[in-house]
Amino acid sequence: MTADSVEEDHFPDANITFTKADLRDVVPHDNDPIVISLVTAGRKVHRVLVDQGSSADVMFWPTFNKLQLSLNQLRPYAGCLYGFAGDQVEVRGYIEPRTTFTDGTVARIEKIKYLVVNAPSAYNILLGRPTLNRLGVVPSTRHMKLKLPSMEGVRITIKSDQKENRHCYENSLKQQRSYNQIRMHPMDECKTAFMTERSCYCYKVMPFGLKNAGATYQRLMDRVLSPMLGRNVQAYVDDMVVTSREKEPRKMYFRRRGWEVLRLPLDRAGN
Repeated sequence: MTADSVEEDHFPDANITFTKADLRDVVPHDNDPIVISLVTAGRKVHRVLVDQGSSADVMFWPTFNKLQLSLNQLRPYAGCLYGFAGDQVEVRGYIEPRTTFTDGTVARIEKIKYLVVNAPSAYNILLGRPTLNRLGVVPSTRHMKLKLPSMEGVRITIKSDQKENRHCYENSLKQQRSYNQIRMHPMDECKTAFMTERSCYCYKVMPFGLKNAGATYQRLMDRVLSPMLGRNVQAYVDDMVVTSREKEPRKMYFRRRGWEVLRLPLDRAGN
């Protein structure tokens, strides 16, 4: 992204430190990011990812609509934004709503410049380096918290919502790969158990790291699509080709034939 230069703001000094006391309410996790809630445009927004790797503060298009913001509030943005894979992301403009950071006792209200992007995400907002640097925010993934000074120099501590964090992670997997919707048999979940430094986990959905995962998914496709395979549908693992003489989206094609039970990302390629 052709990012704007970092503004030098004189934020109040505060002695920001993390101690063992900050670890007391932390649930053991496997290097999870920090996900918080904040108030912007007069409404509370959950699933806000604190992303130190982002050179911009980002609001996703569905969030913009849910906040019932007016298109007249969007200002044109001439820069470019690129995703993790290097692909360019559609930026529809930017807004600067008043945003409140609070721990329930102390609050700080600031205007934040969000780039409004049209891209799939499990999160509603990404807080990137521009806001973190300008407000003097200090995040700690080990303590699952971020701290920043109020305008009076009082320390504000905001805890990461670890439950919401896990929910976002699972949703992101579902968006990326359809095979993550295949549930493991409850009796087989323990067979996928693995250890980390902090805890023991197991898969509830089929991981593609298993040797027979590809074959299992292929059998599922063969069974679900059996009336169409070889006629106008070809499927290989999670890739599908549909041919039709009629000009209609693939999703409508399946629904018209009573295949609403097929819960696959049929619109992923833009059809």
